[in-house]
Amino acid sequence: MEQESLNLNTGLIQNSQALEILRQLHERQLLVVNTRRRNGLILYKRYHAEFAGPGSAVGGLFDLDCLRVLPVGNLSLVSAETADERQRAYLIRRQWVRLTREITHNPVPLQRAQKILNQFEGFFDTETIAKLPDDAFALLVGVLPNTIRKVRNTADRVDVSVSS
Repeated sequence: MEQESLNLNTGLIQNSQALEILRQLHERQLLVVNTRRRNGLILYKRYHAEFAGPGSAVGGLFDLDCLRVLPVGNLSLVSAETADERQRAYLIRRQWVRLTREITHNPVPLQRAQKILNQFEGFFDTETIAKLPDDAFALLVGVLPNTIRKVRNTADRVDVSVSS
């Protein structure tokens, strides 16, 4: 029962954090994902999602069409104080978008799903990835949530068989 209560409280905190971030984005505030942490932000757009990793600019004019956000890891957003910091943050955001675009160019949905999961596994711990919903990964690389689930389930079975 205590664990259930803790999960509900954590969910409320995350929802309020997400709502506050979304408000800031809609107010055209330009923020930067903190480079000193393994964190990021999944930005849900109308038909897709984008991942902004450490060092990425979020907000400004780029994310006015953002419908919701999903913090990844222990998210920290900071202000870009100088023009150089803003320019660097824009370039880093572009690199994250390019990385995702490279994955989406693969015509095989299962391979796209596997590649995006591999990218996140290389950067975040297993617990963080397990908390992320299938639809977030699916919208990042243009596959159905069932495709992500299938790859995750296959990976779980492989891990179990290897450890036995």
